[in-house]
Amino acid sequence: MATQINSNNNLVIMAGGVGSRFWPMSTTECPKQFIDVFGTGRTFIQMTYDRFKGLIAPENVWVVTSRQYAGIVAEQLPEIPKTNILLEPCRRNTAPCIAYVSWRIKAKNSKANIVVTPSDHLVTDVVEFQRVVASSLKFTSETDSIVTLGMNPTRPETGYGYIQADLMEPSLSNKEIYRVDSFKEKPNLATAQKYIKSKEYYWNSGIFIWSVSTIVNALRIYEPEMSRIFEDMLPIYGTDKEQAIIDERFPLCENISIDYAVLEKADEIFVFPANFGWSDVGTWGSLHTIAPTDAQGNNVIGNNVKLFESRNCIVHTTEEKRVVVQGLDGYIVAEKGDTLLICRLDEEQRIKEFSAE
Repeated sequence: MATQINSNNNLVIMAGGVGSRFWPMSTTECPKQFIDVFGTGRTFIQMTYDRFKGLIAPENVWVVTSRQYAGIVAEQLPEIPKTNILLEPCRRNTAPCIAYVSWRIKAKNSKANIVVTPSDHLVTDVVEFQRVVASSLKFTSETDSIVTLGMNPTRPETGYGYIQADLMEPSLSNKEIYRVDSFKEKPNLATAQKYIKSKEYYWNSGIFIWSVSTIVNALRIYEPEMSRIFEDMLPIYGTDKEQAIIDERFPLCENISIDYAVLEKADEIFVFPANFGWSDVGTWGSLHTIAPTDAQGNNVIGNNVKLFESRNCIVHTTEEKRVVVQGLDGYIVAEKGDTLLICRLDEEQRIKEFSAE
């Protein structure tokens, strides 16, 4: 764990997603990042904040979210200043999100060093995570480089993007960091199997580290129109005029990811291959693979659950009801409020159909 916090270090948590992949627990009113999927008393966004304690001071933590989630962010993260909760008036993907918060941070501290992370991922080895992030922050503070965290793949996963690294020679100032050769879209199974065999491909975690000057300059080069929108606002950041101007100008931004806008074009792009127990926990199925299981392969998240003659199920019932399950194999059983879901794990993709009815 870090013993002294660098005041230039900033954390950006992107929390604007509206997904309901863990329905009925998650909904558009309370999406995945704001729910306690593991039954630990901490939501995804709270666990994201927790893993940076000792690295980033609370006053340097920023959350970019949509207007409808402003209240729940403030409620779940009372440690951070409310002025650090930035509200997007509409969804415009990750490049405008990152551009907005980058210029906002630059207005406060032109020497800032920034970690950008999704709000809804899992990390199980926080000590190693902090070591990797601290090392990357040092690297980006000393160079004009962008660092992505690449996860050592454990299986031929088709649900993640990949980063191809040039492993011939590490960077001069950090022997664990390598130059990126290319970014790859989510592959089919045969391609993913080739990636695993080659040993030079890593899962793209969506966690980025850079100095504020590096990302702002990159956006100026590759997204000049978008950059002008936020650069012209420098005099009004932190004032009572900021939100009104953002509401007016943010929708003018191109709907584009930071990967397409900057990462696939810039030269000084590096990857830190790492292994700290990362998962984006995007589905009930992925939760089933990482949550603790009993001898029959069942995950049980809830205090009053009894299973009989059941195997390979995930039961998530954290409300104060007694739940008894008998004779199921490979099912999801999940309860929230007045809704009970019982669905085969291999039919999970149809949950959106159920939730829409």
